[in-house]
Amino acid sequence: MRIVGLHHVQLLIPPGGEAVARSFYSGVLGMAEVVKPPVLAARGGCWFRAGGWEVHLSPVPDFAPATKAHPGVLIHDLDALAETLKAAGHPVEWDPHFPGHRRLYSADGHGNRLEFLEPIRG
Repeated sequence: MRIVGLHHVQLLIPPGGEAVARSFYSGVLGMAEVVKPPVLAARGGCWFRAGGWEVHLSPVPDFAPATKAHPGVLIHDLDALAETLKAAGHPVEWDPHFPGHRRLYSADGHGNRLEFLEPIRG
């Protein structure tokens, strides 16, 4: 047995939160929306893909954003992402404490924490 890669992470959203999710993941981050299989589409939510991974957003009745747990996403041009996030009204919190990488934290439109990292090339 061996792990071969990451397929997706799942984050939660409130019921009816798909438009806000689309605005952030597709609109701000530029991820492509993935058509869900009909049996799963009936449950609501939405999926997005970019850079070899997917994020699956699933509605739950008692939604509370993940403010500590988060995916860590590798990025090319972290400064450009920071400007894009700021321009779209999303927080940008720089954190210099990850060896070999520059990183920042932000949040999607529902308040779920996201970590973005860029390797330091030397």
